[in-house]
Amino acid sequence: MNISARAPSTARSAFGELAMKKSALLTFVSFLPFVAYAQQADQQAAQAETATKTAIEEIIVTGVTFRNRSVELAPTLSYDLEYFQKFEPLTAGDALKRVPSVQFLSDVIEWDGARLRGLDPGYTQILINGEKVPGAGVDRSFFVDRIPAELIERVEVVRSASANRSGDAVAGALNIVLRDALSLDGGYVRAGGLNFSDGQLKGTGGGVFGGEVGPGRVLIGANVQGRRNPKKKFSQRFTAPNGVLDNIEFQDDVRDGTDYSLNGSYTVPVPTGKVDLSGFYVRTDRFEDEKSLEYRSGIVNAANLLTTNVNPVDIKTDNWSLAAKYEGETFGGKTKAKVGYAVFKDRQSELEEEFDFLRDAIPFPEDDRFTGDVEERALDDDEVTAQISHKRPVIDKEIEFGVQYAKKNRETNFLADRNRITIPNAPAARPTIPGVYGPLLPIAGGVNEIDEKRIDPYVMFSGEYGILKWEAGLRYEMTDVTIIDQTAPAANRTTNNDYNFYLPSAHLKWSITPDDRITASVARTLRRPNFDSISPAVLLTEKGDNDFVGNPNLVPESAWGLDVGYEHNLGRRGVVGVNVFYRDVENVIEDFSTGARGSAGGSTVVLSTQNTGNGKVYGVEFDLSTPLTFAGLSDTGVFLNASYLDSEIDDLFSKRRFNDQTDYVLNVGFIQDLPSWGAAFGATYRKQGEAFGRIVGEEVTTTYGSDLEAFVEKKFGQNVVVRFVGSNLLNAKKKEVFDKFNTIADQRSRTYDEYELEAEEAGRVFQLVTRVAF
Repeated sequence: MNISARAPSTARSAFGELAMKKSALLTFVSFLPFVAYAQQADQQAAQAETATKTAIEEIIVTGVTFRNRSVELAPTLSYDLEYFQKFEPLTAGDALKRVPSVQFLSDVIEWDGARLRGLDPGYTQILINGEKVPGAGVDRSFFVDRIPAELIERVEVVRSASANRSGDAVAGALNIVLRDALSLDGGYVRAGGLNFSDGQLKGTGGGVFGGEVGPGRVLIGANVQGRRNPKKKFSQRFTAPNGVLDNIEFQDDVRDGTDYSLNGSYTVPVPTGKVDLSGFYVRTDRFEDEKSLEYRSGIVNAANLLTTNVNPVDIKTDNWSLAAKYEGETFGGKTKAKVGYAVFKDRQSELEEEFDFLRDAIPFPEDDRFTGDVEERALDDDEVTAQISHKRPVIDKEIEFGVQYAKKNRETNFLADRNRITIPNAPAARPTIPGVYGPLLPIAGGVNEIDEKRIDPYVMFSGEYGILKWEAGLRYEMTDVTIIDQTAPAANRTTNNDYNFYLPSAHLKWSITPDDRITASVARTLRRPNFDSISPAVLLTEKGDNDFVGNPNLVPESAWGLDVGYEHNLGRRGVVGVNVFYRDVENVIEDFSTGARGSAGGSTVVLSTQNTGNGKVYGVEFDLSTPLTFAGLSDTGVFLNASYLDSEIDDLFSKRRFNDQTDYVLNVGFIQDLPSWGAAFGATYRKQGEAFGRIVGEEVTTTYGSDLEAFVEKKFGQNVVVRFVGSNLLNAKKKEVFDKFNTIADQRSRTYDEYELEAEEAGRVFQLVTRVAF
């Protein structure tokens, strides 16, 4: 088989871009009549609706559910689990992909690093029960696919910061609220299975119980969930765009594992208020098995086999948190106190072995090369937090003041052994080569400890004047960072960096009518440096052929942000809103050339990173959630959210967007309830635009196909519901275009090291789940 193809230009097709935007616009316009007519008709139907849910309805979600109406002064979108449950999301990420402005740059059918407003995960604050949690990302991000959806009570999109919340939220915050002891009276068990495109089956099961125990109320839940992603990739590598096809690669990448989770909460009334004890534990046990075959010039036969590669990775991640909270009436106001301890432990064992059959002019089987790499990676990140606050009336206003404390300790121990051996007669399959792997040695920048202490006092005032509600506050964040890197030169092994920031914020809500309101918010926020950017270790040929050394003296990026929104109630259940946002980002962290010669010689250099220049991010967000009562379809619900996103930043080469930000994200869907049959069905469609990212040595353009999901359910009696869900029904593909360069000069002159096209797919997933309430 001979595969030869000419690479398309990296420039986007103007016609294709116009078609995508036109499609999104037409979808948006098609829903506008709903806004015009839904309110009056839905108000009439709402009178027949009961105002409260039974415990069974809380567990066995029936009917059509919609976005909540938030009463928060800070612009917040709130979604109960009922909004997602009919589509049986597996993880918090699987749920969050349906809310406005959330983008992912994950592998297909995976949803890990949430990118609110399209920005890098480090710009998005991930909270669990309103508190920060440690994660594996060097950008301080937390992978939201680590939290099973069964633990969730609701998710909140907090678009602008307030003084009583950490300021690490340039793009905004995603708050994952777990079920607590007050959220459920009764329980349920859940069991089901998933079928993947490779024919493999995985099971899922769990249960939750909530009720009175002793003097208080308890909730306890457990969940076991099979996970699998049978991906296939195909790559073509050229000398340059429209150049000669150098090689192709076929790759199977199967990710298989199981998630285990346990959560609990116990709430006890005390004379002045209540005490809540809570915790959760999640274990991810995952095995990634990647195998690939590479062929010269696209000719698939034994004579042109370039390499065989196997790359198994064994991953075990433990994430747990404990917290104790008191809320009560004291000193003429309301006092809250909380202490918490959160731990993230990640263990990864990776082996990569490659046989190179055509390394030199002497063909196989006379003389070839074996590459064998072993890595053992251990990451431990724990945080101790404490806070106390007091809120009380002052004349016709309300004041809240408090202080929050956090102490983070992050330790990494990354060890490796790398082997390059010339051997005769390289076999077609991976052999066992005894004695190849010697002692594991530290990876540059991989054995370090980072201690970070924060003390953040704040004060807030709020008030109400007729139809106006307002809030204004000031937060002062004091941070002390110590970095100890055992792989750095002795003189730079320990470094310290302290920085302090004032973070003011203000919010206004103007209720024009009982159903119409305008919100406006302004806030200053931060994005702290990546951990790998502040390590003083020297990384050889880290970016292209260029070396890289971190800068411990980096300070956070800061941003002034503005959000202005309008929201309108559509009867009792529907809501429509539009929001405009802008962020002015200062002290942007970007790479630069130190001028020193790189270890690879030639025109290579040593790169570092520094605070330099400004950037801006802006966009428009629209969301709609309403029944179609105006059309006589009170059992039909529709939802739509569409976001237009843009940004601007300067790097070493020219202006660009912030890395990997898409220009739009669209979600649209419907749910049709069939009350007389005790059944329902529905579908969601998701599409996000093209993403472009540029670092020194590499530029990547990423596109995704459309994501379609559908469900059908049948209720049996009052306590049992069975759902059948199909995901990735369009078999969406992820496509990436890589422009690769060896040096900064090559990248500027467009002298290519390699031009690569890669396509990835994983197939459809089908899920059958039964829930039984009691």
